[in-house]
Amino acid sequence: MRAHALPAGGSAPVGAHDGDRSGVRACDLPAGGGPPVGAYDGDRSDVRVHDLSGGGGVLVRVHEAARAAARAHGLPGAEITLINVSENATYRVDDPVTGVRSILRVHRLGYHATPAILSELAWLDALREEAGVRTPRVIPAPDGSRVLTVPGAEPRHCVMFEFLPGAEPPEDRLAAGFERLGAVTARMHRHARHWSRPAGFTRFHWDYEAALGAESRWGRWQEGLGMEADALALLRRLDEELRERLHRFGRDPHRYGLIHADLRLANLLVAGDEPPSVIDFDDCGFGWHLYDLAAALSFIEDRPQVPELVDSWLRGYRLVMDLPVEDEAEIWTFIMFRRLLLVAWIGTHTGADIAAELGAGYTAGTCDLAERYLSGTLG
Repeated sequence: MRAHALPAGGSAPVGAHDGDRSGVRACDLPAGGGPPVGAYDGDRSDVRVHDLSGGGGVLVRVHEAARAAARAHGLPGAEITLINVSENATYRVDDPVTGVRSILRVHRLGYHATPAILSELAWLDALREEAGVRTPRVIPAPDGSRVLTVPGAEPRHCVMFEFLPGAEPPEDRLAAGFERLGAVTARMHRHARHWSRPAGFTRFHWDYEAALGAESRWGRWQEGLGMEADALALLRRLDEELRERLHRFGRDPHRYGLIHADLRLANLLVAGDEPPSVIDFDDCGFGWHLYDLAAALSFIEDRPQVPELVDSWLRGYRLVMDLPVEDEAEIWTFIMFRRLLLVAWIGTHTGADIAAELGAGYTAGTCDLAERYLSGTLG
């Protein structure tokens, strides 16, 4: 999960790599017999623990893990530069010997276990090879492995990706960027619908229970910043309405499947007339297709140009795949679903720049939108 570029805040670029040297343990996707599709198989029982926001020198230790991972890739003299702290820590790796630049992702604790990370990387490969969607290539370790585990008191999974050129579409051309985003999202949905996933493939779900219910993957929205009694009462009404409407909407395969789950302009790289590249699949999993549209509007849901952006996204999407009118009628349900989830995310990810910037004001803005949604004046 990365911050949208419109509000100031860091964003993570392409990829990361994972190899095996100097005591670093490497893993590969098992040939079969893995967890059931969509099951969570993390290293800890509580995926809400976000250690990168915990202080106490955690980023110093994570930086050392990044250095160890670079050494395991045969880059002992590489310059390691922190780019972004969000769900994970992302580093730029510059090799002074070859001049090659790559991207290293150091995972937070307790979010994804190795089989889930390898499943993510398998989908990246398949999208690039089978659907023509440009994604960052994983840079394997010298022994060919794809995920490194740096040992220590808190072992860290690390992945190295190639550095892809380009930048997110400019803010002054948002509508055009959203049309492009809608089209590439549809290509990914179409691919996922027909893709034969490898044995052992496992990613978690982004349904109501995982996001806002019993699991509350990013924390409880009720514990978000600025949660006064009136806000709590209003957002509880919103929560109940969302739960009911999502239940009625259902999880039929034409509406629900493998999605990126964070496919915003910040995760789309454009270089000239080349097809866009899609990055940052760390949150990919099983969810509603319209959740990808809602995620595209993360942190800017209350901007006046949102209806225009939605129209642009839909126009691009429908160039590739059909989207029924009855599905379109629930777009604001998914936007508010994502918005309430982000209230929880801000409360548990205080180490992320965008969370610190938005703070309690995001909860207040969510209440304003909730009033309009519940009164039927949104959409």
